[in-house]
Amino acid sequence: MFSTNRNIIRWIIIVSSFIIISLILWNTYTFFQKFKAEERVKMNTWSVAQIDFIKNIDDLDKDVNNVTSHVLTEMTTSTPMLVIDANGEVNNYINIEESKLNDSLKVQKIIKKFSNENQPIEVRVGKETIQTIYYGNSPLLNKLKYYPLALLLIILLFAAVVYFFYRSSKNAEQNKLWTGMAKETAHQIGTPLSSLVGWAEILKSENVKQEYITEIEKDISRLQTITERFSKIGSAPTLKKTDIIEATNSSFDYLKTRSSKLVNFEIQSLDKEVNVNLNPQLYSWTIENLVKNAIDAMKGKGDLKLMISKNEKQVFINISDTGKGILKNHFQKIFEPGYTTKKRGWGLGLSLAKRIIEDYHNGKIKVLKSEIGKGTTIQISLKTV
Repeated sequence: MFSTNRNIIRWIIIVSSFIIISLILWNTYTFFQKFKAEERVKMNTWSVAQIDFIKNIDDLDKDVNNVTSHVLTEMTTSTPMLVIDANGEVNNYINIEESKLNDSLKVQKIIKKFSNENQPIEVRVGKETIQTIYYGNSPLLNKLKYYPLALLLIILLFAAVVYFFYRSSKNAEQNKLWTGMAKETAHQIGTPLSSLVGWAEILKSENVKQEYITEIEKDISRLQTITERFSKIGSAPTLKKTDIIEATNSSFDYLKTRSSKLVNFEIQSLDKEVNVNLNPQLYSWTIENLVKNAIDAMKGKGDLKLMISKNEKQVFINISDTGKGILKNHFQKIFEPGYTTKKRGWGLGLSLAKRIIEDYHNGKIKVLKSEIGKGTTIQISLKTV
């Protein structure tokens, strides 16, 4: 119930944010268009004043009207403008660098730019067009044009901060839960394990067949390894220089002897040592999880192949199966805690493998390739030393 309410609140916040952003952008756009229309009116007024000025010049007995003079000198203090006469020559200009007007190509670029920003205004005396006014957007209008982008950027940055805070908080909560569960599991296993060690010693004194004792001791050793694995969760593991080839082969062979005979195990390894900084217990846990997932994907029957290769700086461990495959949009999701396609699965195996490889060993784990109905290859990459 709490989870459902939290999801509803989250969607309400998202939808509300979208509506607010849309309203801000719409109001900004409306204001931009209104401001642009006002600049157009101002330029039309200037063109009328220009006509009056030309007429007054033609009539030598008349003085230039004070209103006309004011409009021509004061109404275009910020708007860049270029006046071209009927012969294509620059007749007047405002807020444009004079050096640019000495180059005809630059003048044409200015005309083209201003024409794209605003419709040119023709100055007519009677039916004759004597001048054409080209004007661009004022500095204020240009700044306003980028305001929505700046606003969106700020919102995105704020959303990113909130997201990463939420994610780190969630991860910290999950890590705390995992650590508590792991240490409690190690503690619970420890008590019966001690008893099993004692019973094994008693069986030795009872002359039980040695092969039985050997297999029991192997399983006891395995339980001790598992206990040690769980006890390491939540604390930084000790890494030591280890031959990855031997560690991989050992884990793979152990699983091979204890898996169904219907699974064909194959390993392609390297002939020489490849050393990496490794915690063998945690690494074997990763291999175990990947192999068991592969066997589950094949429903206990198929071909399972492990291949080790390397380059100058890294070693690659590929585990391939002939199972049901993974959808491409689930390549990342399978490593998330709780994700599982099994009815009784907890969805912790692959997320634990990712944490062991990436957080503890500074390596990478990913789905290298997968095809529905044909199988999957998961790759581990670790730095060599």
